[in-house]
Amino acid sequence: MPKRDSQAILRKLKVVAAEPFGSHPWAKRLKGEYGYRVRQGDWRAVYKIGVERNAVLVERIDHRREVYR
Repeated sequence: MPKRDSQAILRKLKVVAAEPFGSHPWAKRLKGEYGYRVRQGDWRAVYKIGVERNAVLVERIDHRREVYR
């Protein structure tokens, strides 16, 4: 992953972690129990929100063609 994309996706995840249920244009809820995803160029971060622990758990960060497999 290019350094520029990794830094941008980390910034976006930090914003989501600060306000997990806020409105974020780059974040989208996934179908089923898969959680949410953050987009940055060709890269995706899939995460879940742990309500009982008040935490955001990043499940996977990968290229868009591979992340959902």
